Amino acid sequence: MESGTSGTGIDDEGRKHPTWKRLLKEVRKVSLLAAPMITVSILQYMVQVVALMMVGHLGELPLASVAISISVTNVTGYSLFIGLSGGLDTLCGQAYGAKQYKKIGTYVFSAIISLLLICIPIILLWIFMDKLLILMGQDHEISIQAQKFAVWLIPGLVASAIYNPLVRFLQCQSLVLPLLLNFGVVLGINTLSCWISVYKLKFGIQAVAFSLSLCSWLNVVFLGVYIKCSSVCEKTRAPFSKEAFYNIWPFLRFGFPAALMVCLKWWAFEAVTLLSGRLPNPQLETSVLSICLNISTLLFTVPVGLGVSVGIRVSNELGAGNAEAAKLSAWIVTSAVVIETLVASVILFGIRHVVGNAYSHSKQVVSYVATLVPFLCLSIITDGLQMVLSGVAKGSGWQRLGAYVNLGAFYLVGIPVAVVLAFVRHMNAKGLWIGILVGSILQSILLIIVTTLTNWQKQASKARERASVGNGERRADNIQ
Repeated sequence: MESGTSGTGIDDEGRKHPTWKRLLKEVRKVSLLAAPMITVSILQYMVQVVALMMVGHLGELPLASVAISISVTNVTGYSLFIGLSGGLDTLCGQAYGAKQYKKIGTYVFSAIISLLLICIPIILLWIFMDKLLILMGQDHEISIQAQKFAVWLIPGLVASAIYNPLVRFLQCQSLVLPLLLNFGVVLGINTLSCWISVYKLKFGIQAVAFSLSLCSWLNVVFLGVYIKCSSVCEKTRAPFSKEAFYNIWPFLRFGFPAALMVCLKWWAFEAVTLLSGRLPNPQLETSVLSICLNISTLLFTVPVGLGVSVGIRVSNELGAGNAEAAKLSAWIVTSAVVIETLVASVILFGIRHVVGNAYSHSKQVVSYVATLVPFLCLSIITDGLQMVLSGVAKGSGWQRLGAYVNLGAFYLVGIPVAVVLAFVRHMNAKGLWIGILVGSILQSILLIIVTTLTNWQKQASKARERASVGNGERRADNIQ
């Protein structure tokens, strides 16, 4: 436990040293986690980017179909699994900090069982995606092609139900180098297989979907072999047992709020994209909004890595009972993301009149993008803040409160403001983006308030109690 008296701290061996040394030590720990995790987030993002780039050369219909299919499958499947797996950020991270190593493997089995069961309704939805899209007013031919692409993604969905928990298993132990190597290799394989299937074998969009599914299973195989064979994971590996079933409910108690934290904002952006199709001159408005979303997503990869890192540090330190260390880590990473997003925003603002050229040769599109960049710059800052503070929430175990914040910020304020500005005030895409920006600003303010008011000592006590429950895992996570 640490103390902040007289500018000194006490480390785990009871030795006193100046506070700035504690600060530098924590900065080093976070940096060693954040650098590879940022790279991992970029590599994961590039897998879908490569797929879209390959399909883009097949024509407008394949590109539109794949874009819609990826959007729907992300919203209904992949985002849900990423969010649900966030429950392990709390359970596994705090168990590791408390040195309850065997519980980590048990929680991972619980997560895999849960996600595999949730696959069933999602698969049925994807099988009938064409009918759903047609009911929503989408083009008939695009809907049919989108459904064909989604069906070939189903094996990848099943794989993601396994590899997402495996990723969290390694992350909670700060084992990020295997993830970096894995996703680097998989990106290379995905690029090669997409290129061969599209350009050499002329197999079409189904081959691209198959390649994505293949890469998902390669993630499972590579990570599974590493976990099974590596001596580093020896303490945390656990045999499959009935305790995995007992821990399904505790996992879902943290997983569902974590999923809502991720999905509510994700769905808000998708809703805005759909609304842009109802504006006057929808091709221009949707194109400009899509460009801004693409820029935002690309720049979002750095805060994603920082958010994962702070979640690991906070959960580990709370599990170990080090409340002050968890608090220090939270504010160090929050400060880092503010600096990083400010720099990125200043650079983007400086090139606002030319950045649109990377996406379009139309002067109208490039000029329109330039008018939205100032609002995009503000979004980059607020999105970075919410990503890091969401990582703090998952590390601390207050995902439920974070879900309420997202619900209120975007669905009670952000989207209504976007609709009014776009359709009543006739501000079009600019109005939609300003509405989402208002939601993001409110979300960031609320998360900052919650983090500032957090009783870190109380959170550490809850984490220790949660991790110390013996065979009573079925009731362990009533403590929130």
